[in-house]
Amino acid sequence: MKLVESFSEFKAGKNIDRPTMVRVLEDVFRTLIRKKYGSDENFDVIVNTTKGDLELWRVREIVPDGEVTDERSQISISEAFDIDSDYEVGEECYEQLELEDFGRRAIMAARQTLISRIMELEKDEVYRRYSDRVGEMVICEVNQIMKRDILVIDDATNNELVLPRNEMIRGDFFRKGDMVRAIIKKVELRNNNPVIILSRTENTFLEKLMEQEVPEIEDGLITVRNIVRIPGERAKVAVESYDDRIDPVGACVGMKGSRIHGIVRELRNENIDIVNFTNNTNLYIQRALTPAKISSIELDQENMRASVYLDPDQVSLAIGRGGANIKLASKLTGYEIDVYRNNVDYEMEDVDLDEFSDEIEAWVIDALKGIGCDTAKSVLALSAEELIRRTDLEEETVQDVMKILAEEFDEERSSPEEA
Repeated sequence: MKLVESFSEFKAGKNIDRPTMVRVLEDVFRTLIRKKYGSDENFDVIVNTTKGDLELWRVREIVPDGEVTDERSQISISEAFDIDSDYEVGEECYEQLELEDFGRRAIMAARQTLISRIMELEKDEVYRRYSDRVGEMVICEVNQIMKRDILVIDDATNNELVLPRNEMIRGDFFRKGDMVRAIIKKVELRNNNPVIILSRTENTFLEKLMEQEVPEIEDGLITVRNIVRIPGERAKVAVESYDDRIDPVGACVGMKGSRIHGIVRELRNENIDIVNFTNNTNLYIQRALTPAKISSIELDQENMRASVYLDPDQVSLAIGRGGANIKLASKLTGYEIDVYRNNVDYEMEDVDLDEFSDEIEAWVIDALKGIGCDTAKSVLALSAEELIRRTDLEEETVQDVMKILAEEFDEERSSPEEA
């Protein structure tokens, strides 16, 4: 078995630069020489990486017979004649060595060393290459589905990458052979092996999707100033254009939503709000709370807090389902946002009785509805005696109900409510 064949086998398909490969090969063969001859000082190792050829030469000074004082660096003229009859005393004798001269066991040990060194080089190269690409998007094919991870193959390099389930969007479902888009989140070393971690939940993933769908972003005409996400649920993106002729929001959304729809589908119907960035903090917070319409804003710049006042019907829009809208708006702007209802004429307001289900028992509410009183104002419009007579409720119960309803309106008159 020829040791250099190992080089040909492992060099194929490996992205290891030629000088590095030559250095490793020379090192392995010089180790082989040192073990046999005690030193490699008088040896030349020539590696042809194109053909996979290897030449080992022993170089010694030719001295007259009987004058050899150092067998490592000198050779007698008679021995030199056995190699080439044209040699003369004082010249350097070049003797080519064959791998077989080192013995089978030494060759096998060197082969294992070579394989190990090349594999280590490949690991180092994979680690370096992917570390330089953190934040880039990759397109991969699902190779194996495991309990906590999905193993995928990078289409470009054929390397195996890892997409953990906690880096997937809610609603992601993949089968073996499916194509997956994700960004390279980080590269780790586990047991000295590089592990490339992918993510579909990072803000950068949305940014890369937008770069693909919106040419103006890739060309630098539109800048993405900030992205905040609740993956698979909602995202807010602040964009800016330095060219007044370009509407950054319109460009990102596209004609009839053509550009944003592809991104929304990739993100499993994640709701994406795109807003114009501005240095005007009041206006920026107002835009960040879209789709709610803001009446007024009070800023506390020292503590980075904003008190936002809205009409009652806009409060739920500002907060969003599960508080998602206000949470993302706070992250986008950097301000902690408190939402309040406006001071309005509450004498004109009314509240459904069902809104008091936490304080008034259901059977009592049903009794009041049975006499046509569906709202708080309709109950308070009647006297306690009338309510007792018409509903057959106990006097104490009626008094408690009227007190609860009256307190609601007293509170609303006295101060705005924090939503």
